[in-house]
Amino acid sequence: MSFTSQPVPSVATDKPPHVLISGAGLAGLFLGILLEKAGIPYDIYERATEIKPLGTRNMYRIQDQYKSSPNILAAFEQLGLYEELLSFSKRSIRNAFYTAELEVIGRIESSPAETKTVGYDRILFARPELYNLLAKKTPSNKLHMAKKIVAFEQDQDSVTVTLGDGTTARGDILVGADGAHSAVRKHLYKILNKQDLLPESDTKEMTKGYISLVGTTDALDTAKHPGVLREDSDVWGVIGDKDTPYTWFAFAVPGNKLAWNVVVQLGITPIADEQFKASDWDTQQNQVMMDSIRHFKTPYGTLGDLFDATPVDCVSKVFFEDKLFETWNHGRVVVIGDAAHKLLPSLGAGAVNAMQDSVLLANHIYDIKPTNHENIKTALSEYKQERFNFIKDQYPVSHMSAKLLFGHTLWERILRYIVFNWLPNSMRAKQLVKDSAYRPQANFLPPAPKRGTMDIIPQQPSKRIQRKQEEAKKSATTAATL
Repeated sequence: MSFTSQPVPSVATDKPPHVLISGAGLAGLFLGILLEKAGIPYDIYERATEIKPLGTRNMYRIQDQYKSSPNILAAFEQLGLYEELLSFSKRSIRNAFYTAELEVIGRIESSPAETKTVGYDRILFARPELYNLLAKKTPSNKLHMAKKIVAFEQDQDSVTVTLGDGTTARGDILVGADGAHSAVRKHLYKILNKQDLLPESDTKEMTKGYISLVGTTDALDTAKHPGVLREDSDVWGVIGDKDTPYTWFAFAVPGNKLAWNVVVQLGITPIADEQFKASDWDTQQNQVMMDSIRHFKTPYGTLGDLFDATPVDCVSKVFFEDKLFETWNHGRVVVIGDAAHKLLPSLGAGAVNAMQDSVLLANHIYDIKPTNHENIKTALSEYKQERFNFIKDQYPVSHMSAKLLFGHTLWERILRYIVFNWLPNSMRAKQLVKDSAYRPQANFLPPAPKRGTMDIIPQQPSKRIQRKQEEAKKSATTAATL
């Protein structure tokens, strides 16, 4: 008698899945806060040794400045974080662009009508403030420092991760929220490549087109920098000429400080290419680049004035990398944020998209019931299906924005002149409405209050809540017939 081998079905339980999160950046912390609200167990593993307070060296070397858009603010309201976010933010009303000699290229100013339509102001803040807010809301027993996930194994019943110190942890789902050079993604791709399951495009390196130095000053002399006293924030950008392939920006944040950003296009100037070859953690290399451009003009003096007010060990160097990965999930493993899609950050979209990923992934994890291998695989696949095309559509937009703000080829300069001088305000307002319509929320929490007069793109309802409602309706119908 012969027997046919059949896969052993995974164990099913009514308990929610235990989620292991690699990386305590914005995506990982935001996901943890959402799971906390949903009553789903989780643990966050972070390679850094400690949560460092604002004002010390930035532990992730991330951009220190940040502009939030309406696309994520509704989720902040749901979580009760919106008012606290506003407490360290300023409204972004006016944008002015100049040549290297401070001749006006163009100005853009938001109107009250736009705010009324969209429902939210665009706000500006120092990014470490946001990080501190999310870290503060994360229970300390859920956040494990100096614990980098370096490998994992998964089977029908669980996923087991190996940490850098040799210890292990076991859960039901592994989320790689560990950035553009994600160890989780690399290990997953290594496994899939051996099995010939990895698309060729996912084996290619990310492209690097720009380098950015970013920082936030200490409190400034308000006599020299009167703009920092305004309740709202003026954003100014200076775009260098063909002999100065740099773009430099700054805007005011609370505390009489300026957040600044200097971007240089690779392949045009030797110093940028030297910086590209150097370590992005090297303070001395950052200082060399800063010394070479400190004479650049700004509306309030020179870049050197801002550099002198910023501790050099708080200055970060960031590569503007660009890649949309095709493979986001396999089995019990999924990647989010920069680990799945690295956008050029010219629209401030990187952090917004990372947190939107967290919202939608939390929705799909919440829908898992009972918890078993097949339901987990289905949930992670459906998350990617819901999210992928929206992310894909943003890539050409981010490329165009980068060309407008940071590009220094002849064609890019011509394009910038046309957009700044000939683009009608009505077209810009129409694009703003289109960009603001996508606002994912946690579908297991009460929705945020309706803001603005514009229509919002509807999102998928919770399958789990729908099942509960259908069961309740059936029970009520049965009871009525008895």
